Amino acid sequence: MGFLKGSTWEPVMTKNTSSSSYWINWRVLVCAIWLIIPLVFSFFLISKYEGPHKGKNRVHFENNTVPVPEEEDEDEEEDAGILYEDEVWRPCLKGIHPVWLLAFRVLAFVVILSVLVLNVAVDGGDIFYYYTQWSFALITIYFGLGSVLSMYGCYQFLKRVGGNTMSNQVTDAEIGTSTMLSNGAKEAPENRRQIIAGFWAYLFQIIFQMNAGAVILTDCVFWLIIVPFLEIKDCNLNFFIINMHTINAIFLLGDTALNSLRFPWFRISYFVIWTVIYVIFQWIAHVCIPLWWPYPFLDLSSTFAPLWYFLVALMHIPCYGVFILIMKLKYVLLSKWFPDSYMCMKS
Repeated sequence: MGFLKGSTWEPVMTKNTSSSSYWINWRVLVCAIWLIIPLVFSFFLISKYEGPHKGKNRVHFENNTVPVPEEEDEDEEEDAGILYEDEVWRPCLKGIHPVWLLAFRVLAFVVILSVLVLNVAVDGGDIFYYYTQWSFALITIYFGLGSVLSMYGCYQFLKRVGGNTMSNQVTDAEIGTSTMLSNGAKEAPENRRQIIAGFWAYLFQIIFQMNAGAVILTDCVFWLIIVPFLEIKDCNLNFFIINMHTINAIFLLGDTALNSLRFPWFRISYFVIWTVIYVIFQWIAHVCIPLWWPYPFLDLSSTFAPLWYFLVALMHIPCYGVFILIMKLKYVLLSKWFPDSYMCMKS
């Protein structure tokens, strides 16, 4: 394994994975069921909750003008899957300029991309055989896309400030107070005039929640299972693998503390789909080529394979739940410490 240093331990191939007898048995059938059930349920949740489904929640803009909103029931809850355009680039506190979130995301992108490129240069493209590198590549994409969206957001923010002689009033508009337009008309509050996010913003939000679960899963499995196992085998870990399971969590938690993104529970579906895609990739690879399994619990030759697959599938719930608790803690603390500045919706 490329991430081991000074080690004599290597994963071994227990059986010929390309033979028909390896795949035609009850264990594979049960494991396939453990993949299909959460996959179907995930697509059901996405179809039910993703995006704005109620027409009254959607506000349309034409030529960047702010229309007079129709009266709405203020007690009506927003759709769980709704996302507004500025939530992907706006910090959660009014006192923080969007450029600081941009700077953090650019820094994170440069550091994470550098580690990934160096890892590929040292160990080769075979590192993408592991779920860890899949997740690390995903968080690289997250900060890369986040940097671009933050650049766009800073441009929009500066354009709004520059076009207003009383630029300090922009922050009041952000939290829903009325301001005066240039023609003397009263501008609608922010909660009535926000733009529904587009494709790239929604993709960014989805990747954020996929990363939340994947980072917790990979880091917990690594530090709680793999590291103790390798210590027993007297193996040493190299610089890259330790950094990958450290900076991914540090940068993701840092971005979480700063951003205004929501965290609806139903998007655990994307996290589940991400893992299922990885497992399907491994199955296809092993059908075509006799290979050792990157993780022993994926080996279908074991009698306990169905149990392992079930337990790993079950692990997605607490891993995702941990991040939900982190988001709730953020809401409780920041809304208490900065009641007049905190702008995020409660997830």
